[in-house]
Amino acid sequence: MKISLLLVVCAAVAFADDSSRLVRVDHYVPIRSAAPQIAGQTAEIYVREVVKAGIGLRAPASADPIVLFVHGAGTPAEVAFDVPYQDYSWMAYIAGAGFDVFGMDVTGYGRSTRPPAMNEPCNLSKEQQLTFVPGLIASACSPTYPKNATTIESDWNDIDAVVDYLRALRHVSRVNLVGWSLGGPRTGGYTAHHPDKVAKLVLLAPAYNRASASAQPAETPAKGTAFNTQSHAEFLANWDRQTGCPAQYDPAAADSVWSAMLQSDVVGATWGTGVRRAPLVTTWGWSKDVVAKVTLPVLAVSGAHDKQVQPQRVSELIEDLGSSAKVFADLACSSHNALWEKNHLLLFDASVQWLTKGSLNGASQGSVRLGYPSSR
Repeated sequence: MKISLLLVVCAAVAFADDSSRLVRVDHYVPIRSAAPQIAGQTAEIYVREVVKAGIGLRAPASADPIVLFVHGAGTPAEVAFDVPYQDYSWMAYIAGAGFDVFGMDVTGYGRSTRPPAMNEPCNLSKEQQLTFVPGLIASACSPTYPKNATTIESDWNDIDAVVDYLRALRHVSRVNLVGWSLGGPRTGGYTAHHPDKVAKLVLLAPAYNRASASAQPAETPAKGTAFNTQSHAEFLANWDRQTGCPAQYDPAAADSVWSAMLQSDVVGATWGTGVRRAPLVTTWGWSKDVVAKVTLPVLAVSGAHDKQVQPQRVSELIEDLGSSAKVFADLACSSHNALWEKNHLLLFDASVQWLTKGSLNGASQGSVRLGYPSSR
């Protein structure tokens, strides 16, 4: 297990000198991998911690003071949730409220172990391969690993290892989970399997399909494409198609996110003009019958202009949950990337309310509108 010595030294200074300062510590959690290409091998899961200096000397913000962020299908946790621009770090916001906050990269993302198949451009789809001809490859080529490099089950294995690591590290029985996009099936499916280890869920644009499969496919890993890439132009185009309000996002914030994205992928940064790489994952086990088994408090936030996970899907998830405490939050002037947009502080505040009180604007059930004229 590796821990950044420089960051630990900085943390020690901060704890001694400035109790209002946030400090960051890198953790690398060793696991026995369940990812198909490296199953049984030792891998490392990168975890970033953000916490107030001296937090251990004060009463915690909640009876369950640990928060773990789990990312979606493309962007690693430290990039998504700890944006180094103005007040855009969601992790820092929650840490400022007195929680000990962590964000993890599942296998294949960011600074965690990546299956070797992800280093081979031939394992991209033919369409994506052609975007790297002739600069990276001479022509389209046959894949060396024509399967999923990771699965939703291997993601749950990664999460469980990190949850157990945090429970032991901080001497707690449960942690709070925050998931974005595909982080919904990752955190929600995990919670369905390990309800005793989770206190509350906060979900932003959680992917959900009532008709999805409950059980693992007969063929695992599934045949297909091991991973995909995203360029800067694709990143912005996907975002721009979801803007419904003037100045919905700050271009400087987008630049900061993309810069951090390339820093988290030293191989992808050298492909073409620079891309981020991510595994393609077949999801299952987050179906209507599984969702009904989740009974702990859940807040689900949906951006009004989200075209990747439409608000109706998030509303259906809230309806299907077995929880008695569950709220659907409709966030105005926001897309799938709400955490990086002008209404991000409304999202951040909503998450802190839920984690501390189990309610949003006094409501523990139903729907809440955020950022609309009538709700201000």
